Amino acid sequence: MSSSKTTKRWHGNVEAIKAEFLNGVVKQMESYGDRVHFSMFGSVQKPHYEVINSFDKKMAFDGNHHLHRAEDETEFGPGNVTPIFTLEQIKRIIATGGSGVRSSIPRAARAASARSTGTARPTTAAARAREAVDSEKYVYFKANREMLPEGINQYSDEISALMLKGMSAEQAFGEIITKHFD
Repeated sequence: MSSSKTTKRWHGNVEAIKAEFLNGVVKQMESYGDRVHFSMFGSVQKPHYEVINSFDKKMAFDGNHHLHRAEDETEFGPGNVTPIFTLEQIKRIIATGGSGVRSSIPRAARAASARSTGTARPTTAAARAREAVDSEKYVYFKANREMLPEGINQYSDEISALMLKGMSAEQAFGEIITKHFD
């Protein structure tokens, strides 16, 4: 394995990134978009990352939080990025030192992001976003099942659509309750 910047890979475990660095990521997310994924190229100390806004436009940043132009399209291509994380998930990683977000990341996404060989099954950004949303939605539903109205599960696709547009699970469920149950 070469030690050049373009071929060096890290394990993809976002929970291992230091809170100090993630605070810089949060700052960029608050300015440019509510979702992020990290390139598997580079180091765990300062990985490159893309902030994604509600229109699915992406802005890449280097390990110093400066705008970054990828040297080639594979840096943020399928199999070379972590799953997509929401702003709330990144803040939770910072607050818990990484221990509080693991259960909200789908097992398949954790396994794919932990691979460092580059042989992970390529998935689209949309599929990864949908997987993350479905997991977060399930965690919220499970934790709040007693308080949610009977039959809310029939609005699952609508809740997912709202979350894919950037709402948290709590906000999406709240909007559906207001729209269909109040």
